[in-house]
Parts: sequence; C-alpha cells; structure tokens
Amino acid sequence: MGISKVVKKYKINEQPNDFSFWQSKSYEERLNALEQIRKEYNLWRYNAEQRFQRIYRVVKRKQC
Repeated sequence: MGISKVVKKYKINEQPNDFSFWQSKSYEERLNALEQIRKEYNLWRYNAEQRFQRIYRVVKRKQC
C-alpha cells in the first residue's frame, strides 16, 4: 500500500480548513500523524532520534 499524490485546486474563499480535515480522520490516524511530526521535529532540532531516558531510583532499605 503506497501513498498517492493528490492535488486539488480551490478558489481562495472555498478552501477547506484544517480542523475539518483532521476531524474526518480516525483517532489512530491523528495520533500516528502527531507521532510522525514529533519524530521529524526531534530529528531536525536535535539531529537525533529521541529515545527513552534511563531512570534510576535509589531506595533506602532498613537494616533488620
């Protein structure tokens, strides 16, 4: 399944708005688009893919 290019011409006063476009998409499609934008931004901004940070927690234990 590939992506096909589609071009549509509208008169300036008949252009559809972004809100109606995104409302027509499913929750999963919107979330996938947001994740793709986030990845592209991180690659552009930090020149690297974002990864999980390592988190360490020190737990103080009582001596018995």
